[in-house]
Amino acid sequence: MRLATGAAEEWPESDDRRAEVEALHARILACRACHQAGFVAGASPIRHPWSPRQRTMIVGQAPGAQTEARRYHFAGPGGLLLGRWLAAAGYDADDWRAQVYITSLTRCFPGKAPRSKGDRKPSPAELSLCQPFLAAELRLVQPRVVLAVGGMAIEHFLGKRPLHSVVGTLATVDGRLVLPLPHPSGVSRWLNAPEHQQLVERALRLLSEVRDAYALDAP
Repeated sequence: MRLATGAAEEWPESDDRRAEVEALHARILACRACHQAGFVAGASPIRHPWSPRQRTMIVGQAPGAQTEARRYHFAGPGGLLLGRWLAAAGYDADDWRAQVYITSLTRCFPGKAPRSKGDRKPSPAELSLCQPFLAAELRLVQPRVVLAVGGMAIEHFLGKRPLHSVVGTLATVDGRLVLPLPHPSGVSRWLNAPEHQQLVERALRLLSEVRDAYALDAP
């Protein structure tokens, strides 16, 4: 895929914009809607520090148990693999969390799935309660590219599609580039297949092209 190049767009840090982000983060941290509705045992919303240099946004499914405990997204083993993926695309291997804005479809750990070892998937009602937060983040962060990580995040932006049909592609949704990635789980059987690993490598090459074309990691 060929991308247009040229002068990078200016992303000024206005006091009003920073104040809006801070107010949004305060609302996220104060939210108890899913707890009050009985969806989660306790409310412990997560938010990621913002800076105007973050022109890449990562959107995952929901915080996991380690994210809830450590208070930052992708705090478990999956975060290590995600960091390696971003480093392969040219992001700073040691500072990639500062270069990207990380968020999720819902903001609280949903708990473990009742009949499996994984986490419970948020319900449509939970997704609806949290959706205004994501919409506000997209408006304020103004990402050039959104990395939709995992099936639920991919479905949110692109509709329900099998992973093998979207990983390794780049779409434009509401004027933003959306690049799908599988969840970087160390126990993912999907990632074990060589042909799927090749799709991830293709996706990271596309991300590298986007990063270069739009100077996504410029200070």
